[in-house]
Amino acid sequence: MTQPTGPAAKQAVRHDAMRARNLALVLGEVAARGSLTRAALSEITGLTKTTVSKLVADLIEAGLVVEAGTVRAGERGRPGMEVRISGERVAAVGLEINVDYLSVRLVDLARSVRLRRTQAVDNRTARPVEVIAALRDLALGLVDEAVDIGLQVVGGVLAVPGPVDLATGVVHNAPNLGWREVPVPELLRLPFPVRVENEANLAALGELWFGSGPPDFLYVSGEIGIGAGLVVRGRLFRGARGFAGELGHVVVSPDGPPCRCGARGCLERYAGQDALLTATAAEDLTELVTLLEAGDPRALAACERAGRALGVALSSAVNLVDPDTIVLGGIFARLFPWLADTVTGMLAARLGQMRSAVPPLVVSQLGTEAAALGAAGQVIQQVIADPTASLPT
Repeated sequence: MTQPTGPAAKQAVRHDAMRARNLALVLGEVAARGSLTRAALSEITGLTKTTVSKLVADLIEAGLVVEAGTVRAGERGRPGMEVRISGERVAAVGLEINVDYLSVRLVDLARSVRLRRTQAVDNRTARPVEVIAALRDLALGLVDEAVDIGLQVVGGVLAVPGPVDLATGVVHNAPNLGWREVPVPELLRLPFPVRVENEANLAALGELWFGSGPPDFLYVSGEIGIGAGLVVRGRLFRGARGFAGELGHVVVSPDGPPCRCGARGCLERYAGQDALLTATAAEDLTELVTLLEAGDPRALAACERAGRALGVALSSAVNLVDPDTIVLGGIFARLFPWLADTVTGMLAARLGQMRSAVPPLVVSQLGTEAAALGAAGQVIQQVIADPTASLPT
């Protein structure tokens, strides 16, 4: 078949581009508002009812939306079917490599978590290729289960604890894993496209999309390392090269113990998981919480020390970026009852007259699941922003 050329080809391109924008506009409104009738979509988007009907029909065929129930469309009373996001066909995978576990989450387009898989493992003792191979096996098993329940995985994002080149997916330096310049996408090789991003940034997005995060907040991810993600007006701030948020390597005591990064007195040497477990001789976080609940003096002192160090680091962050709220996640979510007062007190003491009020400190509802959920959420956002890739060919 002869393809159009000249003005006819340009007209076809313009038509396709306009259709793609309109599909994204309709799907975005449905995603943002929960459910809408076709008449309401026409009114909100400014598109004609005929155009909206055609777009909705395409989105239904792609399995991105469904119609369900009837509502009164207005004073004149014509009933209309509600259009809402469908969670029955398209799904995203969120993956995470952390120091002591691997995690995979399957999330449908309606942002319901359908499958969860976590594997406890010490990734510091294995080569990067071995860690990534183990994650690949975990992810492939989850994809097989997704097919069994009728879901098609359209993409994934991987969270790693370190700075990442967003263009190539290369992990430049993850000191707690012992990784330098690791080409993760080349090693992972999954049957769907995968992007790689910093764990703390994705955890902040997880809090925004799946938790109770306000539009402006600083998210602090407590693991063996400590990271942070800054959300401003509902958007993640990554910095000029995507390296913003390395809170764990903020120096809180210049004469403190040496850190894996090469500096001394970094925050994670006082408030990271390893530091807390070493100071209390606890085997894991669960045992540490048990000791704290029992009023163990050594455990309480370790949390006091961690809270003071965290308060010092956060006071600098508050002065620099002025967040509306600070959200403590990861292990800090479980330790929140023993950290919050100390951190808030340090913030108040160090900020002094610089602020009329200390930003409220709140606990994440997602805990250690935040990064994997934020990773899956990025894929969902991409589908909503460009649904044409999911349409039947």
